[in-house]
Amino acid sequence: MINNFIKNICLIGFALIGPITLPAGGIQKELIDYKVLNTSKEIILNTNCPLYTFPNTNAKQLIVLHSGSSLSILRKWLVNEKDIWVRVELVTNKFFDSPNKTTRGWIEM
Repeated sequence: MINNFIKNICLIGFALIGPITLPAGGIQKELIDYKVLNTSKEIILNTNCPLYTFPNTNAKQLIVLHSGSSLSILRKWLVNEKDIWVRVELVTNKFFDSPNKTTRGWIEM
């Protein structure tokens, strides 16, 4: 009886704590070492840049962002060493802008 109790405690402990260390949701551990964008949550574009539906240059372009646009960084995605993508959201005034305006997408860094 005590042996089963100890087994159950170990099983429940692993079930509660084990998944914390597992890579769920497409996490990429290499991005932890990539320090260029880790401290910044907002960027301002210095050139025109297309906003894509997903992180691929063959994806549909939603809009072209103009230089000076403010963007909030939502997520970073590393395809390979030279192909870095960032999921961004345009910083807009939600009271005055159209609710159908495109505000999220991917840009290539």
